Amino acid sequence: VQLQASGGGLVQAGGSLRLSCAASGGTFNSYHMGWFRQAPAKEREFVAAISMNGIRTIYADSVKGRFAISRDNAANTVYLQMSSLKPEDTAVYYCAADPSWTRMLGTTTLRYVYWGQGTLVTVSS
Repeated sequence: VQLQASGGGLVQAGGSLRLSCAASGGTFNSYHMGWFRQAPAKEREFVAAISMNGIRTIYADSVKGRFAISRDNAANTVYLQMSSLKPEDTAVYYCAADPSWTRMLGTTTLRYVYWGQGTLVTVSS
């Protein structure tokens, strides 16, 4: 499956952005989907994940209550709505697909087989 992330940009602290990730070439509703981010000189870190049917979601503590992950299986797209953005949210954001069919959603990069190219989010103070 190919993943194409979009929606990044420059936003002031306290603002909002919505990232999108369009999938093609696979059966989208057979993948758990996740968002990760990587800031300069830091390791890639988990942000949020959503189950194949969209019912279950999990979030990193750092974004809980500010970010919301959702998906539209008819449109083969997963979203990340980001609100109350902080300068420390600045990073390249990646979407990823986990084809494992396990019940527990993955929070590590090892669980995700397919990756998008990333979209840059910059939050100014």
